[in-house]
Amino acid sequence: MERFVVTAPKPPAPNRSKTALYVTPLDHVTEFGGELHEDGEKLFCISCNVVLNHVCKSAISDHLKSKTHTKRKAEFEEQNVRKKQRPLTASLQCKSTPQTEKVSVIQDFVKMCLEANIPLKKADHPTFHAFLSGHVKNGGSIPKSDQLRRAYLPDGYENENQLLNSQDC
Repeated sequence: MERFVVTAPKPPAPNRSKTALYVTPLDHVTEFGGELHEDGEKLFCISCNVVLNHVCKSAISDHLKSKTHTKRKAEFEEQNVRKKQRPLTASLQCKSTPQTEKVSVIQDFVKMCLEANIPLKKADHPTFHAFLSGHVKNGGSIPKSDQLRRAYLPDGYENENQLLNSQDC
């Protein structure tokens, strides 16, 4: 009878991944020293300027042992120039001086057109556009009239309303 005894099957082992669950790129930066840097929850190799998988430690150590990494590291130490790659989201969030000047020029242009009673459609004329790009700093950045109406006219309207309301008080 012992031959026919059925035993319960063993429960399957939990499906465990070999990747670390709660490791951040900053943890690997502190572990590997000056070889890596972290920006925007991404891990970058400084000398190779590539994104590394911060979840697998073996991928990082394999990259640091690779021939291409050692070659690039030697080149960068020779040049003594280390560029850090930034993620696209960080680059887009940053507003540089020319970008803020561009917005200022466009807003001033729309305000001038409104006060002088010049239709925004006149900005589409090629001669007008050539004059602005040649004689006005950031004048070539003035967009077509439809974009001026959609993006910049409401801002000017709100600013003027606030000015009028503040003067009434």
